[in-house]
Amino acid sequence: MLLESRIQRLVEDVGRHMNLRLRVRLWNGRTFDLSPDPRVTITLPKASAARYFLTPNFNTLGEAVVEGHLEVEGPVSEIISVGEALARYRPKKPVPKFWRPRVHTKKLDEAAISYHYDVSNDFYALWLDRDMVYSCAYYKTGKEDIHRAQDQKLDHICRKLRLQPGEKFLDIGCGWGALIRWAAKHYGVDATGITLSRNQYDLALERIKADGLESRCRIMLEHYRDRPGEGIYDKIASVGMFEHVGLKNLPAYFGVIHRLLKPGGLVMNHGITAVDVDNAWVGLGVGEFIEKYVFPHGELPHLSLAVREMSAQGLEVADVECLREHYALTLRHWARRLEQNSAVAKSLVGDRRYRIWLYYLAGCAHGFQHNWVTVYQVLCGKPLGTGKSPLPWTRDYMYPRDADAVAEPVTAATPAGWVSTLIQTPAIRGAGSAALRSSPSSPRPGGVTSGRTSR
Repeated sequence: MLLESRIQRLVEDVGRHMNLRLRVRLWNGRTFDLSPDPRVTITLPKASAARYFLTPNFNTLGEAVVEGHLEVEGPVSEIISVGEALARYRPKKPVPKFWRPRVHTKKLDEAAISYHYDVSNDFYALWLDRDMVYSCAYYKTGKEDIHRAQDQKLDHICRKLRLQPGEKFLDIGCGWGALIRWAAKHYGVDATGITLSRNQYDLALERIKADGLESRCRIMLEHYRDRPGEGIYDKIASVGMFEHVGLKNLPAYFGVIHRLLKPGGLVMNHGITAVDVDNAWVGLGVGEFIEKYVFPHGELPHLSLAVREMSAQGLEVADVECLREHYALTLRHWARRLEQNSAVAKSLVGDRRYRIWLYYLAGCAHGFQHNWVTVYQVLCGKPLGTGKSPLPWTRDYMYPRDADAVAEPVTAATPAGWVSTLIQTPAIRGAGSAALRSSPSSPRPGGVTSGRTSR
């Protein structure tokens, strides 16, 4: 009775201050509705589950749902909204604002990567796009499906890097190899990818072979610190990887990139960053849940720290683009696709892991949409000794004149020094417009630009 009374007081108190579309069902069948039309039901199957509900935040509620102490029904996006409302209404003692340094060794990094990425290739294939790109997509209208948006992202990176046929290109943390395959196929580069995930490595090899790209596309199972050489690569990309590096290791990480990059080369770092300028975790228990269940040892720097460490290693920041809303939409696509394939997903990884990933994806979509966390593409160059920039005066080269165009595969007849040919989407193909070919722009020294780029 005491627990019931405490829950009743909490529910009544919350109900007086907000119209929360929530029903709470107790172990004895008693229910409390916080609105006339509840869309979310939280069931406490045992009295012992009350401790999670009475001290709610994303960590305690998330743990209770993942471990089966609480049962939740309703649209996943609304479940996340209800969780936020409860966490904000009954906040626990705030966590001090400081970043919590993690120990990062090669062995620990490998274990953390394996925990997250070696779940099951078939599981990821259920909800990622056809090329299994596990990072923020790029939308031009917001109406594209996930497949088109990821093609646009791959092409956007290649255009920013001004990839040219025959150049040596490195992708650090290459996932299932989508970017190196796209760059080799559509821009004619000699591409190398590195990953610590055995599952990603095996499938990437299969896909490289299936595309007939073995002669100019390869993948290595290795740690970024072990990549040998100096001044080897014309262009380098790192997409969704530096979140695993650790704040204390950022100097070493960008130092490796500087060592591997040729003078006059370009690097694109695409990564999630903290909104808090002191690199603190996202509040309301979000950071604790992700550390425990999703990304062990992950750390998010603020953009200012990332730029500082890049610059300290001799990389010149040339362009910064925020893709926060792009990631919110990407995550909504992923969560919806996973939910639509719930039965198959559970058969592959079990109910518990399915719940972890579903609420992680939906929660992150909510977090990116509300600016709790963000993501940036930062383009840097390794200056030549003369101080001349490898980039043109303007950003025009980043954006095709045909807004719907992406690069088509290069052929043996593609002239050296030309940016890859562009093709029209099926929706506009045949409308009378000729295929577009962009000629190379003369490199011009340019100033640093930042913020959301103009289209």
